[in-house]
Amino acid sequence: MDAIKETHFHFPKQTNFYKGKVRDVYTIDNKYLAMVVTDRISAFDVVLPEPIPYKGQVLNQIAAKFLHDTSDIVPNWVVSVPDPSVTIGRICDPFKVEMVIRGYLAGHAWREYSSGKREVCGVSLPEGLKENDKLPAPIITPTTKASVGHDEDISKEQILERGIVSAEDYAQLEKYTHALYQRGTEIAAKRGLILVDTKYEFGKADGKIYLIDEIHTPDSSRYFYKEGYEERQKINEPQKQLSKEFVRRWLIENGFQGKDGQVVPVMTKEIVNSISDRYIELFEQITGENFVKSDNDSVLSRVEGAINKALTAL
Repeated sequence: MDAIKETHFHFPKQTNFYKGKVRDVYTIDNKYLAMVVTDRISAFDVVLPEPIPYKGQVLNQIAAKFLHDTSDIVPNWVVSVPDPSVTIGRICDPFKVEMVIRGYLAGHAWREYSSGKREVCGVSLPEGLKENDKLPAPIITPTTKASVGHDEDISKEQILERGIVSAEDYAQLEKYTHALYQRGTEIAAKRGLILVDTKYEFGKADGKIYLIDEIHTPDSSRYFYKEGYEERQKINEPQKQLSKEFVRRWLIENGFQGKDGQVVPVMTKEIVNSISDRYIELFEQITGENFVKSDNDSVLSRVEGAINKALTAL
């Protein structure tokens, strides 16, 4: 069984190639992007050494479903999904911020809060909150998009002061972010889940704002199980969750947080397979559909052929 660790394709009219943390993106004729969601996995802004079988398929298929299911809220970049691990879409000029929205005090926001801070990205938080508590209302805590290194927290005021996004566009991004989170929350609730926090990326093409990249996947979102949430909060038990946080916790427990001098722990076959199983579990839980494993023999040939066929049809 193969996993997609990296690709080295060459397509007709290919004008650029970009290798992200988990995606290989081919620019076609300066009009379209062919995005291969590989099985690479990153945590603490570090790409881990072992790929996770079916992770790319999980991310791509969840994103495709939710992009389709939110297209009435905001137009998105997708033109076609020719393979379980591939999306082809229009090129957009991306905004240099990620719109992170949080309905609960978890992850990075909790780490900031527990260190004594009562403000995240310029948003004030009340005293007396516990980890994983529901916030009085969802808050937007943007980050800058770093091409290298760590993304950084930034406030709305700093974004506008620095001219990273215009006031008019930022107001629209906020509106879209709240509406998408509300839709994601409603969909998750039907599946017995809580959408804790998530992030959205947007771009512009021909003066119009589009939703780009992925949405509501375990790489971009954190989910709790709804059943038992209140009881666990009352007795200060960790929440049962479906997200990439379990990978981060495994790394932390083994002495790695992406800091200088730290070494990624050995990823055994058992660890790799357990991570793969967790991604598949989230797919089935959030979509309500059975996960159908793609044929991963000669996976690179399959992906390349699917992209070539799709590009011919454009």
